[in-house]
Amino acid sequence: MRQLRGQERVITGNRQTSWAFADAFVAEDEALRWARDRAREAGLRSVSAGTGAALRLLAAAADAKAVAEIGTGTGVSGIHLLHGMRPDGVLTTVDTEPERQSFARQAFRAAGFAGNRARFIPGRALDVLPRLADGGYDLVFCDGDRMECLDYLAESLRLLRQGGLVIFEGVFADGRTVDSAAQPAEIQRLRELLRAVRESTALLPSLLPVGDGLLCAVKRG
Repeated sequence: MRQLRGQERVITGNRQTSWAFADAFVAEDEALRWARDRAREAGLRSVSAGTGAALRLLAAAADAKAVAEIGTGTGVSGIHLLHGMRPDGVLTTVDTEPERQSFARQAFRAAGFAGNRARFIPGRALDVLPRLADGGYDLVFCDGDRMECLDYLAESLRLLRQGGLVIFEGVFADGRTVDSAAQPAEIQRLRELLRAVRESTALLPSLLPVGDGLLCAVKRG
């Protein structure tokens, strides 16, 4: 038994080392570091470098021209999405805090993106999303209020074209999603989201172990 526990520790250690290596695999530029610094100063949690790289890859794989983002923050995830999108693509990004969006606007400019590559809409996501076009988006990235995640899913299914991607960030919730201990309502809501995506006949899902968990699903025809 001691030997087995030792092997388990080695396996766990190897996994943690591998995950850390994967998270730092794609280098980030000065614009991204600036956006991260602004987020840190504001007390916001940015997507990890590995999550950003995954977003960039998924946007490129979807040949995304129109992307909707819930939760602008200071622009870290937006920069990654824009890097993966088509050169003529437009990111529509929603946030309740206009000041954060002003930081994101500066970060996008510093990253070399023209002003017409992003459309900033201040406001609550569930007030803004119903005004966006049905089937008009290739990818929807959700990094907003966890209590509203099931509503985001419903809106995403309406917004996405056939074959489009919906992505939720932070679904591990620092390990609390799979912790058997009593959890707050927002963690219960994340569990409901995971179950809904996994069981939906309209979606082809995958759960990627990057950053704090990236839940991805393709909208079936």
